[in-house]
Amino acid sequence: MLIKRSANAQWIGSGKAGKGTLTSPSGVLNATQYSFNTRFEDGIGTNPEELVGAAHAGCFSMQLAFNLQGAGFTADIIDTTSEVVLENGTITTINLTTSVKAEGLDQAKFEELVNHAKENCPISKLFNATITLQATLL
Repeated sequence: MLIKRSANAQWIGSGKAGKGTLTSPSGVLNATQYSFNTRFEDGIGTNPEELVGAAHAGCFSMQLAFNLQGAGFTADIIDTTSEVVLENGTITTINLTTSVKAEGLDQAKFEELVNHAKENCPISKLFNATITLQATLL
């Protein structure tokens, strides 16, 4: 199956004083502001690392849901945070933290399924960074 998705970034001005917007065909991003301040300080708007984190948390959670389903479990909840670390101009680390509640799931099977999701969700495969995982079975 071939799936293509896209987004548009528009930037006006210099790197530090300029401003940009991000737009996606789905409408989720609609001229969403990003800038030096939103990336390197605490300005209002988004930034590439925040968007990467959201994409990775979502991808991991969906992969884990499919892994659970394949093993005969249904998640009551999968709650994942992805912390993206930008260091000296490079994304060096992504720290995934997930909590999962699924009836009947034991710790050994849980660890197998979350580690598979960490290694095999399409966004994980995209990165040239260390990806850590802290997982809790509720």
